Amino acid sequence: MAIQVGDKAPDFELKDNHGRTVKLSDFRGEKNVVLLFYPFAFTGVCTGELCELRDNLPTFVNDDTQLLAVSNDSIHTLRVFAEQEGLEYPLLSDFWPHGETSRAYGVFAEDKGCAVRGTFIIDKEGVVRWTVVNDLPDARDLDAYVRALGSL
Repeated sequence: MAIQVGDKAPDFELKDNHGRTVKLSDFRGEKNVVLLFYPFAFTGVCTGELCELRDNLPTFVNDDTQLLAVSNDSIHTLRVFAEQEGLEYPLLSDFWPHGETSRAYGVFAEDKGCAVRGTFIIDKEGVVRWTVVNDLPDARDLDAYVRALGSL
């Protein structure tokens, strides 16, 4: 079962597409976090969602908010994907131990070997304030994230 609104967000430490370590706890007291899980780089729906975020980046990466996108791809795959699509926000690799962070958030599909489309908006205190979880083929509504961020 996915993490729910009001739950403390599980901390994690993952490598980004440049090999840098990113910890959720690094943002506590500093920024709200939009934590977005997606199945795989280079797939149609995932690419569309991540490019839509890219095209609206000032809403999701600013003095008050940080976007973190997580997949079960390797950092090398994510680096090429980010370069190809012009993604200038952290793409985090939940590759090894495979799906550990996705499992902690309750969005890992064991039968598929990847995360489903889960989004968690986490406030500066580390508490989940909004969430949506969609199955693999179902894209998320960007406007819903914007409304949820506006309510913080």
